[in-house]
Amino acid sequence: MSIAERKQEEKQEMHKHILNGARKIFLEKGYEKTSMRNIAQEINYSPGSLYFYFRDKSEIFHELHKEGFRLLLNQLKVLEKVGDPFERLKASGRVFIQFARENKDYYNLMFIVDEPVKESLPEGFQIGEEAISYMQGMVKECQQKGKFKDMDTEYFTFLIISVVHGICALFCKHRNTSFTGKTDDELMENGYEAFVALLEKS
Repeated sequence: MSIAERKQEEKQEMHKHILNGARKIFLEKGYEKTSMRNIAQEINYSPGSLYFYFRDKSEIFHELHKEGFRLLLNQLKVLEKVGDPFERLKASGRVFIQFARENKDYYNLMFIVDEPVKESLPEGFQIGEEAISYMQGMVKECQQKGKFKDMDTEYFTFLIISVVHGICALFCKHRNTSFTGKTDDELMENGYEAFVALLEKS
C-alpha cells in the first residue's frame, strides 16, 4: 500500500469514527444541544481537528441522514425484481419496518430527532426525497393496474408512509408498552398486516 493510499484509508476511518461518535451524541442530546466540541469529546479528539473533515455539526447530521437513507433505499431496491407493483408495495412496508427494527439509531436520526427547518435541503441531501419518490412511483404503478384508482397519488402515498412510520416510531421511542401482553414483534408485524388487509380492499 502506498503512502497516499494509507493516508486515504486513515482519513476514511476517521470520517467513520466521527460519524459514529456524532450519532450517539445527537441521539442523547438532540440537535440543538449537540456541538462540535462534545462530538470531539466523545471520540477523544480535538474539536478543531474535526473541521478538517466536516464544516459544522449540520454537515455531520446530514451525512448521518444520507447514510441511513442509502441503507434503506438499497434494501428497498432489492424488491425491484418483484413484478407485481402491489406485492412490491406491501413488501416495501415490511422492509421499512424491518429497517427500523435493525437500525433504530439511524431511524431516530432520519425521522425523529428535530433539526431547525431550512428553506431548502442541503446539496446532496435529496436522497430523502428519492425514498419518497420511490414509494410514490409504486403507488402510481398500482393505480395503472387498477388499484387505488380513485385516490390522489400524493395523499395516498403520504397515508401509507405515515402508517408505516407510526408503527416504526412507536417502536423506536418505546411507546409500545401501552399495549400490554403484546411483544414489539407481534405489534409491528400484525399491526402492519392489519393495514395490508385494508389495502387489499381498496
